[in-house]
Amino acid sequence: MCGIVGFVDDMSQENKTKTLEEMMNTIIHRGPSSSGEFIDDKAAIGFRRLSIIDLAGGDQPIYNEDKTKLITFNGEIYNFQVLREELISKGHIFTTHADTEVLLHGYEEYGVELLQKIRGMFAFVIWDSEKQELFGARDHFGIKPLYYAQMNGTFMYGSEIKSFLKHPNFNKELNKEALKPYMTFQYSALDETFFKGVYRIKEGHYFTYKDGVLDIKPYWDVNVHEENLSLEESIDLIDKTVLESVEAHKFADVEVGAFVSSGVDSSYVASTLRPDHTYSIGFGQGTFNESKQAKQLTDMIGLNNTSREIHSDEAFKYFSQIQYYLDEPDSNPSCVPLFFLAELAARDVRVVMSGEGADELFAGYEAYGFNTNSRAVRVVAEGLKKLPKSMRYSIANGIKNKHFHGQTHLYRSLARAEDFFIGQAKVFEESESTTFLKKEYQTAPTVKEIVEKTYKKAPKGSELRKMQYLDVHQWMPGDILLKADKMSMAHSLELRVPLLDIELMHTAEQIPTKYLLNDKNTKYAFRQAAKRHLPEEWSNRKKLGFPVPIKDWLREEKYYKVVRHLFEQEFVSEFFDQEKILELLDDNFQGKNDERRKIWTIYTFLTWYDVYFVNNGEKPEAVAV
Repeated sequence: MCGIVGFVDDMSQENKTKTLEEMMNTIIHRGPSSSGEFIDDKAAIGFRRLSIIDLAGGDQPIYNEDKTKLITFNGEIYNFQVLREELISKGHIFTTHADTEVLLHGYEEYGVELLQKIRGMFAFVIWDSEKQELFGARDHFGIKPLYYAQMNGTFMYGSEIKSFLKHPNFNKELNKEALKPYMTFQYSALDETFFKGVYRIKEGHYFTYKDGVLDIKPYWDVNVHEENLSLEESIDLIDKTVLESVEAHKFADVEVGAFVSSGVDSSYVASTLRPDHTYSIGFGQGTFNESKQAKQLTDMIGLNNTSREIHSDEAFKYFSQIQYYLDEPDSNPSCVPLFFLAELAARDVRVVMSGEGADELFAGYEAYGFNTNSRAVRVVAEGLKKLPKSMRYSIANGIKNKHFHGQTHLYRSLARAEDFFIGQAKVFEESESTTFLKKEYQTAPTVKEIVEKTYKKAPKGSELRKMQYLDVHQWMPGDILLKADKMSMAHSLELRVPLLDIELMHTAEQIPTKYLLNDKNTKYAFRQAAKRHLPEEWSNRKKLGFPVPIKDWLREEKYYKVVRHLFEQEFVSEFFDQEKILELLDDNFQGKNDERRKIWTIYTFLTWYDVYFVNNGEKPEAVAV
């Protein structure tokens, strides 16, 4: 696992060297093992390495035989050995045993078609000095980050936005349109980031940059093709592919550990990987401490487990650092425990596996249509789903504004996904966010405009498949994978996600919808596959995510005062009706409302802004509260 940075412009080589070093040093946490660089009249290519494969010989950049092309790469290619043998048979000469070199020779041999052959998580850039051209790509799901900006004659790219701040041609400016959608989605929801002019290379896309022209194209998208499989055939296929994926993902020249929570996904991975070390974390006692349930599981299946309890003071002490490492504000409360979980694991290992991806691929979220405790209502809903689309939509419209037991579940089971589903997080209603924001921050793409762009590309079929598609292209890269990468790399830890694998996606595309989610459970066939390796109570556990006690924090005077102090700062009035957000906070503290998620979302943005704009993007000190 590594970090990459680079730029193309006409700066002198002396200035290129100085600037590149500063950019590389900004992301040293991504690769503390070593560094490498290449500089010529046009390009400056930098690399920070965390050694995982070919510890002695995998330093980058890596060059082709005649040194006309070079590559820097962040990620892992899990089928690189097969591709390596294929490329050797075609006459390519390898100088390392690293997976990186497969990408370079593979690009020489296959061009863009290489992207149809590789299995892994990746963000890489190849510089062709003869063509004076950059070629780069990001993995199918966006597991690894890749940002770019074109400013003042410079094209720059990198694993983290913070590296751009060190380039003299970078203009740091807040993207005013990003704030309003963020208040609803809880993460940066636009193609343009919170930094004006900085964009992401989207998941499943590649780019070329030559003579000042940037060209970005897709190379992959979801392709649902449900097969006529029985339940048992579906379970067999899922379990076979999960076992193969875990096996492929465990390749490394260092020890591989695993995260374990109380849920089925990470438990499934750990039970099949059977590592020497597993890690868990939690807050205090009761429902906020999953580490106790995780320890029960690891004891039952004979795995070693290391856990620790996070204290609330720690969460606030390091919260500014968390937002620094994230690059953009993300108010998902689980960023906090994930930061500390990664730190715990990094004490022993360089690589861990985790359970991200199964919910999106195999329909694990209750919002997909399991948001009622009434089995009778679920059974009725499943029956009504068999009606023709026009009839379902008509019934949904008829009950949309009615009030009766099970109405919400029935409506969401029958309506078009586009009419109600925007992903797994919805903090502020769009109309409500406008009442808190100053006028200049009220102009932004609407929530509907944002999701409709994705829905228009969604595969035909069930409403469930459309919701999954939206999450694969918005929620997952914008929130889930972003925090997984940034929180683990903050501690120089590589996080691998074997349940979010292109081969596993091919499996998920085949499973009949009725075995993904039904009246019995979410992620139904997947849970049945996991049950072959786990106690039944674990395979059927309700999804919790990382429980975080923000409700308790915001009603405890000590932490309420920390948040209020930030809300009172002079710069806050640029964005918000300050009296209104203080009233929201005070009423919550006094028990007059329960608006913890809204408060936390505002607090997160203001903390991030304080780090990157008030304090100029320098890594903040951990300050005790």
